[in-house]
Amino acid sequence: MAHSIHKVVKFEKVAPFTLNVEFEDGAHQVIDFQPVLRGEVYGPLNDARVFDQACLDEEVHTIVWPNGADFDPATLYDWPQAGPKLEALTKCWKTKVG
Repeated sequence: MAHSIHKVVKFEKVAPFTLNVEFEDGAHQVIDFQPVLRGEVYGPLNDARVFDQACLDEEVHTIVWPNGADFDPATLYDWPQAGPKLEALTKCWKTKVG
C-alpha cells in the first residue's frame, strides 16, 4: 500500500481545537482535533493554552506542539477517513494526569 506524501504549508485556528490546514497542492482540511486529544502525547492538547501553541515545523512540514505532539501530514490530508479511525483508536488511551 502506497503512503502519500504531503506537506502542510500553513494553518489557522478557526474555532477552539479546530484548524484550517492548507497543503502544498492547495487542498484544505478543517480539522476538529478535540475527539482525538487523549493519551500521553495528545491529551495535554486538551488544554486550550497548550493547543494554541501549535506551530508549523518547516523541516518536517507538519503542525507540531511544544510537548512533542504532531500528526503525519498524510493523516491530516486524509482526515475525513483517518480522523474517525484515530478517534476510535484513542478511546482506549488514558490521559496522563498530573
